[in-house]
Amino acid sequence: MDTKRALDLDTLLADRDIRIIVCCGSGGVGKTTTAAALALRAAERHGRRTVVLTIDPARRLAQSLGLAALDNTPRRVDEIDETAGGELFAMMLDMKRTFDEVVLAHSDPDRAKEIFANPFYQAMSSTFSGTQEYMAMEKLGQLRARNEWDLIVVDTPPSRSALDFLDAPKRLARFLDGKMLRLLLAPARSGGGRSVLRLVGASMSMVGRIMRKVLGGQLLNEVSTFVSALDSMFGGFRERSERTYRILQAPETAFLVVASPEPDAIREASYFAGRLAEEQMPLAGLIVNRVHTVAAHGLSVERSLAAAETLTTTDPDSVTAAVLRVHADLVRTAEREQRITDRFRRTHPDVPVAQVPALPEDVHDLEGLRRCLSALL
Repeated sequence: MDTKRALDLDTLLADRDIRIIVCCGSGGVGKTTTAAALALRAAERHGRRTVVLTIDPARRLAQSLGLAALDNTPRRVDEIDETAGGELFAMMLDMKRTFDEVVLAHSDPDRAKEIFANPFYQAMSSTFSGTQEYMAMEKLGQLRARNEWDLIVVDTPPSRSALDFLDAPKRLARFLDGKMLRLLLAPARSGGGRSVLRLVGASMSMVGRIMRKVLGGQLLNEVSTFVSALDSMFGGFRERSERTYRILQAPETAFLVVASPEPDAIREASYFAGRLAEEQMPLAGLIVNRVHTVAAHGLSVERSLAAAETLTTTDPDSVTAAVLRVHADLVRTAEREQRITDRFRRTHPDVPVAQVPALPEDVHDLEGLRRCLSALL
């Protein structure tokens, strides 16, 4: 781990005032493994009752924790060391089930049945862009409100989607206050029976014809019915998502940006760090995974290649010469990665950084997570 503004993850995990850790970053940088490893460490070393929530549908979290599958309910991980008194649970966001739970919790049975039967709801709750992020905010808010976890570790989707996770409350508010929503709600609130057909009639003929042509009369009717059914719940959606947003800004939350030492990943990390600062959200540090390290620091690229050249003049098949060339390539890689990481440091000099050496194999189980922890800490 680099000593310049080094990120002390054990101190972070031991801090009982920290109740939520959000791991974010671009795809393929080891973010899910990092989230699982941190949750395991909090439970085994610091005795915290921890739940790790993944919003990434790749299902790697269940595999690394030795679970057959994950769903919307926290599942206990039984094979951890509980000597310190901690417990570990894991879950994966099911956005449709979470949406269903919200509907059931905030509407009467008849209204819930009407909403569940609506084709537009069925599509929106399963596939619509943005629904996953809305429901992620709902689920995080639910977990925090229950107040039964010492620590919640959130593994977000790749960073542009994770930005959607942060933006969900504002986007929801814009949707609720938008002209299109008011347009759809107006005929339903008027109680005019075949209100959608009237909507495309004389009073709003131009808008109505366009909407009917683009959406189709049946879909427009389903959307209007759905919006009308959810009308009484919209205020609750907004209030809860904004409450969760405020929690993400609070000192009890710590964001960790995860990256690999590659230009695109570091660029994403820098962008995300800037957004967190703009939103006044607490960034605890950057974790740079899969960093190549060199054991023989005094042996430069030039010296290695010169020695290899000398050896091959007397022994063209020299194994030592081949090893020296491999070492030279490794030094080049390590220096390139350091330069890339330093770009982040120059842009964000106050953000602590942890550099994690590349592991020889992927993480598939708890032992693998513990090996990851030894490199991480």
